Amino acid sequence: MRIARSLLAACVLALAVTAPAVASTPIDKKLSFTCPFPLIGLQKLAVEVKASFDVPSAPGGTFTTADLAVAVTVPDKSARGLALVGAASIEGTASAGVTLTNGPLTLPLSLPLTVAKTAVPSSGPFTTNASGSVPPVQLPNAGKTTLTIGGFSARLTPKKADGSFTGLGSFTSDCTLDPGQDPVLLSFDLGAASRDYGVSGSTTVQALGATAPLTGSLTGFSPAFDRARAEFKVFGFVPGTADLQFSPDGLQTGEVTGDGFVAHAKLALALPQVTLFGLPVADAGCRASASIPVDLKTGTGFALASGGPVSGEYAIPPLTGCGAFTAYLSSLVQGAGNTFALTLTAR
Repeated sequence: MRIARSLLAACVLALAVTAPAVASTPIDKKLSFTCPFPLIGLQKLAVEVKASFDVPSAPGGTFTTADLAVAVTVPDKSARGLALVGAASIEGTASAGVTLTNGPLTLPLSLPLTVAKTAVPSSGPFTTNASGSVPPVQLPNAGKTTLTIGGFSARLTPKKADGSFTGLGSFTSDCTLDPGQDPVLLSFDLGAASRDYGVSGSTTVQALGATAPLTGSLTGFSPAFDRARAEFKVFGFVPGTADLQFSPDGLQTGEVTGDGFVAHAKLALALPQVTLFGLPVADAGCRASASIPVDLKTGTGFALASGGPVSGEYAIPPLTGCGAFTAYLSSLVQGAGNTFALTLTAR
């Protein structure tokens, strides 16, 4: 539960940390914490945090939070321990520790959360939900900005079915994040939006054995490609074409590395027209069934002031919305090993 609050707090802060700027972007983070419980000792709790937030495009922007939800799975042993003292429900409060860094600024924060009253089964795992709110936070500095979760402390009260206290009363549990996990809830480079490049180059679709020329732009870490056409042959002799439309899908983040950068792009891929023998074989809604992540990395000779080479590799998930030939077209296109080979020119 405390975990839920901790993550929830972190999430809320993340939202507060990134100021309103672009579109709302979802976060879904799963972590595990170890927490001490009376009578039964240390227990591992699984936590899932979901939220949506807006990221500012420049220093001085503010972050807002929406659709924040945290689910904590309490293991069977904990449920049995609580049931042993007659607990029919549990509720409480928590304080989550998170650290916000924005360029040279490092700000430790303690976020208050509320654990909703939750029924406790006699055995088996159960799930609790936590919530909280944090005012918007202004980000004053350009540079890398991260929100990192740490430990949290919860004050929990199990109660009997008639609402009276159990023999445990209220107890405090100080939880720690289990090692080997990524504690970063949000990371992006603030101020990157001031960089604007024209894009030329190509993308190669491995499964089709085809390369399509690309044009477009890259602003900050957000690429926007024009519609492109890949020409291919099925079975080595059946001519076909596939129009490819890559567009940003959610938050585009990245980091500046010396005089280059890595853009952690998330792209939606639509195939508005696919033909075989010159005849259309896909509905207009044909598209990749999931967002496509790709790291676009600058290469040798790149300079932030002028541009240069950028490349990346990506996988295409199964297609959807293509009509009667969806499964067949998906088999032609999906798979890993696809590439971007681009040249950026500062504008």
